[in-house]
Amino acid sequence: MENIRETSRPALWIMFSIILVALNLRPSMAAVGPLLSAIRGDIPLSFSLASLLTLLPVMTMGLAMFFGLAVSQRLGEHRTVVLSLVVIGLATAARLFLDTALELILSAVLAGIGIALIQALMPTLIKSRFSDNVALCMGLYVTSIMGGAAIAAAFAPLVMVRTGSWRIGLAIWAVLAVIALLFWCSHRAGAPMPASTSNRSFFSHPRAWLLAAFFGLGTASYTCVLAWLAPYYVEKGWSEENAGLLLGFLTAMEVLSGLLTPAIANRSRDRRLVLVVLLALIMAGFCGLILSPEHLGLLWPCLLGLGIGGLFPMSLIVSLDHLDDPRRAGGLTAFVQGIGYLIAGLSPLVAGMIRDQFGTFEWAWWSLTGAMALMIMMALRFDPRHYARHLH
Repeated sequence: MENIRETSRPALWIMFSIILVALNLRPSMAAVGPLLSAIRGDIPLSFSLASLLTLLPVMTMGLAMFFGLAVSQRLGEHRTVVLSLVVIGLATAARLFLDTALELILSAVLAGIGIALIQALMPTLIKSRFSDNVALCMGLYVTSIMGGAAIAAAFAPLVMVRTGSWRIGLAIWAVLAVIALLFWCSHRAGAPMPASTSNRSFFSHPRAWLLAAFFGLGTASYTCVLAWLAPYYVEKGWSEENAGLLLGFLTAMEVLSGLLTPAIANRSRDRRLVLVVLLALIMAGFCGLILSPEHLGLLWPCLLGLGIGGLFPMSLIVSLDHLDDPRRAGGLTAFVQGIGYLIAGLSPLVAGMIRDQFGTFEWAWWSLTGAMALMIMMALRFDPRHYARHLH
């Protein structure tokens, strides 16, 4: 990071604080899947209704993206992150006292609002503060998001087993919010973030819609795997603890790919080959889940994790590549995430309905395989030589 515009020590401290903040953006969702069987034992939940625990926070994240930048400009980046971490921490801790499905769903929505405010802010902050290393820093940020999911998915079942309570398995992740809050508050607020172009200005651009659809379909694979991979293997006879560890392994592969892929892609502004390889890995992983879930059991989650883990940051990096001005790039990524999360939010519900209708998740995996094939055709259109023409 020797080219980062800020002096080395403050820049590294800010990046470390961003990493800690990012760890809080998925545990509220990732801890649910491995504990779903135990939750359903206490609270009546169909698979369709259980999908709301992933769907609603993701949909909330999408909707909140459209006012998230306005909130951050009014409050400032420092106070926005503080407010968001407090909201996430309270929503997560409240799960200690839940008795109904409605209360569980409301806690997920509240956490989604806090998550969205941070996710709307961070790409603009990173582009403005670390302009010489955008791909690397975005990779660290997004990888930390997936790292939080990996920690929650792997350890939530262990916490439940040790304590005998799925509520503690869901609520313990409020500790991460407290830690991030302490570190974030320990450094003084930096210079005000540049005002971002309103994301409304991108509604008339077909390329912005293409980027949003690409991000949304890619995130749909992530949210479906997050919500349903562990229940899928529990139905195959695995224990909740082993299914949670498998999801943790998958998200660990996401973390590895999220670190390596942006660094590899940073060598060239043309990201198309990297995107196609990532999408092919995801397709192979879904096909393996369908055709041979018990044989080579670790290979399919490994392929899925490597593909999804690289695709998530690369989808945002490609959006940032389209515009050099941090203000407009921030507005574009907010638009892309807003529309994209609305698309992705529906996918766990659709997959849950497919499971309720056909008695298996396999048709959901087939549908996602088809979506990845469509994304390959979309990725081939991301020629950097024509970015300026598409978003003039």
